Amino acid sequence: MEIDLKELCTRESERVEWKENGTDDEVVKSIAKTISAFANDISNLGGGYVVCGAKEGRDEYGFPKVIYTGLSSTALKTIEGKVLQYCREAISPALVPIVSELENPEDKSSRILVFTVLASPDVHSYRDKAGNGQTCYIRISRETREARNGLYLQLLTKKNKVEFFDKRVNPAATIADLDLLTLREYLQEIDSAFLDKPLEYYISDVNQISAYLPPLFVKSGLDNVLRPRNFALLLFGKQESIARLFTEAYTVFSVYPGTDRSGPIAERYTINGNLVWQARRIIALLDAQNATLFDKSSNRPNQEKYPGGVLHEAAVNAVVHRDYEIQSPNRVTVFGDRIEINSMGTLHWSVDKEQFLAGKSSPFWRNQSLAYIFNRLQLAQAEGQGMATIFKTMEREGYPRPIFELGAQNINCIIPAYAGGNKPTQSASVQ
Repeated sequence: MEIDLKELCTRESERVEWKENGTDDEVVKSIAKTISAFANDISNLGGGYVVCGAKEGRDEYGFPKVIYTGLSSTALKTIEGKVLQYCREAISPALVPIVSELENPEDKSSRILVFTVLASPDVHSYRDKAGNGQTCYIRISRETREARNGLYLQLLTKKNKVEFFDKRVNPAATIADLDLLTLREYLQEIDSAFLDKPLEYYISDVNQISAYLPPLFVKSGLDNVLRPRNFALLLFGKQESIARLFTEAYTVFSVYPGTDRSGPIAERYTINGNLVWQARRIIALLDAQNATLFDKSSNRPNQEKYPGGVLHEAAVNAVVHRDYEIQSPNRVTVFGDRIEINSMGTLHWSVDKEQFLAGKSSPFWRNQSLAYIFNRLQLAQAEGQGMATIFKTMEREGYPRPIFELGAQNINCIIPAYAGGNKPTQSASVQ
């Protein structure tokens, strides 16, 4: 396999790890951990490279530069042997990276050692010989980190080792936790043809309400009891059951008269219950805050403070695409000059950050089952249209550009109020 060192210098730091040397045991361990992280490939980059005999430095202008320190023949063989040993004995399942020996472009008397790691369909853990247990590592930007809590679950989900949250069976729930009247009502709203079959037909681990959704229930292997999947509970569950099973699956709606949280709260609502009810209640409260502005100096004298369609789309996105395993509620906060819709959960690993912020990201449904039902209820846009709708609508109607703040466990959508002025003659493209 041919390796071009110049090309590696231009690769994303997520895909390349530089090591000046590797004869020390602690450095060898770090190389093995990074190899397991590249194989786990949580960012879907295809793997990565560990380059020994080079280090990252700075040029005379302060820009990143690779310095080729090189390895002697003895050091190269020692590092290769130790790293491959750790890959066999400390990583489970074992890994065999591709090993390449390259000439040092700055010193012909030494060599550069490259370990090429391909993405693996398995989840690889690293076992410390000191007996400290097994740890899964992933690559986040230029760092190799432990995959803890939500990141570990993302890794398992990516590798198809566990079902996505919405389709997972809930072992603490039974049929009694579903509101069958709500189920019938929503099914009828989606398509009256559902009424051709008795409701009991869908209380099954076999029959589906759509070819795009799994059955609402799974039959437990131990007690043979039908237990609902998470999406069935969140969409059709009783209010008290949802509060018990998903303690943070609610939204806090607050209204402040000023531009920050220092003043008294004018209004505050806690919105709970099934997700369809929550989304519709949030939309109603947002509509109540959306005044019509009268500006005689503008060619748009009767302008809404916010574009209603954008508010609706952002609210539904926050409910449908949030991470329901994070123990914190969503929050919608209305200020005098903006509305902030804070949804729990980070961008999925398959979504490009820059494309997302430009309103051009490829569609990915974190909770596919929820998104499908919301779409059929005409509460959500068709696949991939939501973000584009938000950006294009605000641009076309002359509103300030929306802002998305990407936190460690949340996405905050900030929708600025109409600031006055005339409608643009044509819509510029979203960059």
